Amino acid sequence: MIDQRHRNEAPRLAPRLPVPAAAARALVLAAVFVCAACGLVYELELVALASYLVGDSVTQASVILSVMVFAMGCGSLLAKRLRGRAAAAFAAVETGLALVGGLSVMVLYGFFAWFGQATPAIVGCAFAIGVLTGAEVPLLMTLVQRIRRQDAGGAVADLFAADYVGALVGGLAFPFLLLPHFGQLTGALATGVVNAAAGGATVLWLFRGDLSRRARGWLLVANVLVLAVLAGAAAASGPFERAARRAVYGGDVQVAEQTPVQEIVLTGGGSTGRPLRLYLDGRLRVAGSATARYAQALVHPAMNGPHTRVLVLGGGDGLALREVLRYGDVAEVTAVQPDAELLRLARTEPDLRALNGRAYDDPRVRAVTADPFDWLRGLRPGDARGTYDVIVADLADPGISRSAKLYSQEFYGLAARALAPGGRLAVRAGTAAGAARTFWTIDATVRAAGLHTSPYWLPVSPAGPGAGAGAGPGARAGAVQEDAPDQAYLLAARAAAPRLALPPGTPRTLTPPALRLAARAPLPTRPIRSLPPSTLLRPRIPAS
Repeated sequence: MIDQRHRNEAPRLAPRLPVPAAAARALVLAAVFVCAACGLVYELELVALASYLVGDSVTQASVILSVMVFAMGCGSLLAKRLRGRAAAAFAAVETGLALVGGLSVMVLYGFFAWFGQATPAIVGCAFAIGVLTGAEVPLLMTLVQRIRRQDAGGAVADLFAADYVGALVGGLAFPFLLLPHFGQLTGALATGVVNAAAGGATVLWLFRGDLSRRARGWLLVANVLVLAVLAGAAAASGPFERAARRAVYGGDVQVAEQTPVQEIVLTGGGSTGRPLRLYLDGRLRVAGSATARYAQALVHPAMNGPHTRVLVLGGGDGLALREVLRYGDVAEVTAVQPDAELLRLARTEPDLRALNGRAYDDPRVRAVTADPFDWLRGLRPGDARGTYDVIVADLADPGISRSAKLYSQEFYGLAARALAPGGRLAVRAGTAAGAARTFWTIDATVRAAGLHTSPYWLPVSPAGPGAGAGAGPGARAGAVQEDAPDQAYLLAARAAAPRLALPPGTPRTLTPPALRLAARAPLPTRPIRSLPPSTLLRPRIPAS
């Protein structure tokens, strides 16, 4: 009875392949390699875009990876029902994955631009991609066994080896090839095209004998339609990006660039009649000439004392640098900025140059493109040339997870080491209202590095006509804040908490009464118990 059953099944299982079994098996494993690479690119695209759109990259990565892994398990279970038609099912899965994964970036950015909320779309895309990716392995395992029976352990080893190597290539291709040369939108579309071509070619050529003529026709039409949709989306990507940016930033975008460090967007200025605005990763950094007040509040209290040698960390827009250069007895300023493109814009963009007073043209300024943490770490302890009277930390907003190391105890320890005797450290600590715990965590972190602090908050004033009421640095793009939060600062020194005072020559827009008021503003929010500091191994910024 058993022998009879095997004889009846033999014709159905007999391979009808256009190439020898060994070559067919190699081609299937090559398809595994390509599909794994594409799948990891989709995953990284989601994580990168979610971190930019929503912020808090740790949370976004955790949510996306958790949802995708769960969805992959669901996809594996669903694939059990499709193994009887493994070839057709695999082609359908790859067609759907190419469509969903390829369009995912466009869909997410569209939701963010026009609906102001991307989280539901992020979770939905992650789940859909996870289900389709999870269905791949069981179907591919069936196809490998369809070509030539072998022990399950050997087949699984071969399959996962190809899968893991493909994931390695996809993981490296995303940051080093796709992101710098294609960008997120076009990179996702190109990945979808490769995915659809690999899946369709594998089934429609190698396993065409397993499909009826009608099934082949339907799969061919589906693949062509998906490729046409992706090609059309690629052709429309330019107008789409411009329209989405207008929806987010308004209709006067002058510069929009994605650098290896961040997205830079400049709006207004020039002949638009609107104040110049600079957004870094979607957060407002500069809002016309009114932003000078925030730079003045950061710099001038720190300049009350010796200030021959000054170090500016961050602040690539040049506004803090301009305030430092107001003092004629400043002999040398080192400006360390991680983004070379932002430095270039600060030197060459006419409206931004006008705002920063052409600060980078001053012969006293030495601009360095480097990560501030790594640059401080490279200073030689005990070398007088590596110490500064004033250090100004005008860094990325602390609400961004990737900036957590620049608000760590280790970072402030390096900064304290670079202070000359009697030197002061000025820290821009983001916004205050709604983020008081983050501010006091930064304060605790600076104190844990051996410094004494004087906290102060500067109330926001409107940025002027057309700038949006109360829009201050740190606001998200597209957000209009009628009651914007105060800007938060810390002034720190080694021996004792520095006195908050203004040196001669401070602009009249920042007055001693305003500084005294700023010193009292944070006191009601000081926690009863000191908060734990943020470290590299225990990051607590942004604090919840």
